[in-house]
Amino acid sequence: MIKIFNHYFHKRTLLQIFLDLGLVVLALVVALLSQAADLSKISSIDVTESLLWVTGILVINSSLGFYQRVHNRTIGQSAARAVLSLCLSLPLVFFIFQFSPLKLLNGKVFLSTLLAGVALMLAHRVYVTHATPRSLMRQRVLVVGTGTRAKLVGKSLTKSDPNVDLVGYYASPNEVVADISAWGLLSAEKSLTDIVIEEQIDEIVVAVSERRGGSMPLRELLDCKLQGVRVVDITTHFEKTLGQIRLDSVNAGWLIFGDGFRQGFVRTAVKRIFDIVCAVILIVLTLPVMIVTGILILLESGGPILYLQERVGLNGRTFNVVKFRSMRTDAEKDGKPRWASATDDRVTKVGRVIRKLRIDELPQLFSVLSGAMSLVGPRPERPYFVDQLTEEIPYFAVRQSVKPGVTGWAQVRYQYGASVEDAAEKLQYDLYYVKHHTLFLDLVVLFETIGVVLMRKGAQ
Repeated sequence: MIKIFNHYFHKRTLLQIFLDLGLVVLALVVALLSQAADLSKISSIDVTESLLWVTGILVINSSLGFYQRVHNRTIGQSAARAVLSLCLSLPLVFFIFQFSPLKLLNGKVFLSTLLAGVALMLAHRVYVTHATPRSLMRQRVLVVGTGTRAKLVGKSLTKSDPNVDLVGYYASPNEVVADISAWGLLSAEKSLTDIVIEEQIDEIVVAVSERRGGSMPLRELLDCKLQGVRVVDITTHFEKTLGQIRLDSVNAGWLIFGDGFRQGFVRTAVKRIFDIVCAVILIVLTLPVMIVTGILILLESGGPILYLQERVGLNGRTFNVVKFRSMRTDAEKDGKPRWASATDDRVTKVGRVIRKLRIDELPQLFSVLSGAMSLVGPRPERPYFVDQLTEEIPYFAVRQSVKPGVTGWAQVRYQYGASVEDAAEKLQYDLYYVKHHTLFLDLVVLFETIGVVLMRKGAQ
């Protein structure tokens, strides 16, 4: 894992992005060399347009999930996404270079050369997505511990990263109960250092159930680290591997004395400017969609078009969130708040569609302009549920230290939550966002949100 602007990326993901970037740039250079009437006339405007095009291609690929480390797609589904990416790239290329001041000998040949390069890149992306990971990218991991925590780490490793070889589990001195099957246990007759050398271990994850009374082989762990082996605790493992801070492995001391969770005037000001600019652009672009949505709601069930609901925001202050009404007007006629479910009979026909496409969230852009919300942040919850969840889930109130968002890290990483258990799972992602939130992470979330909307995942 490589940390960029406080956010973790797998080195394989970065390699894929740079490789695609190289292929697209190469196609662009070939097109320019073969079609430009006079290369000396290429200006900074032309270069800027080219960079916009290249960036657009990478955003499209990212939104379609080509850079995800884990997926369950067939090669046919990946090929279909590649065709969709090519179809989306076509109008992008045409729009950018149609209005370009760059003089071309043959514009059609120029565009054909670019699209051929993009098609080659997408074909390579489909191949890489389903090819067996190369040994250069594989990572051999050993887990210290044999209890429940160790089993949880092993499960997360096998599911989250296809490039990981889980070598096995090494019992700490004081562990007597093992939740790991015998085949996964490493020999207790050998020292940890010897096993690390013999098995060529790259990383050790310490996941012991008890840390006191000599339960960890500290001297051997130090020796392994001095030999170049990465040694991480269970909290750091989940943080960098899954992008979450596990509630069952964190404590108040770690939150207080660890890095992150920083606020400041500069960070707040930059985020606010970014929110205003993006919200204005998105409102202008989606205004026709919002008008059509309002008309359809009126035609199906009459007014009101918008739905106002009290939510809890920054520092526990309440505000009214604005959405397009997607449920019947008598959805909570008994006055008791209820979680929305996948087969909720309160949702109207139009409401079911706009929920799937996340169109019902668009009016929240005006809440972003007013300052009550941000584009990216934890999902704002209703006061009734906040009181309930604060009592039942530790550290739930931490998420209120930043503004709630129209979209968020938890929303793109976890399905729609409709229970206390789901809220606890999503909180683990919210804690990661609160700890690491930067403009860069906001951009990552926005790109992934595009993919969530296109693939219609998670909404109810």
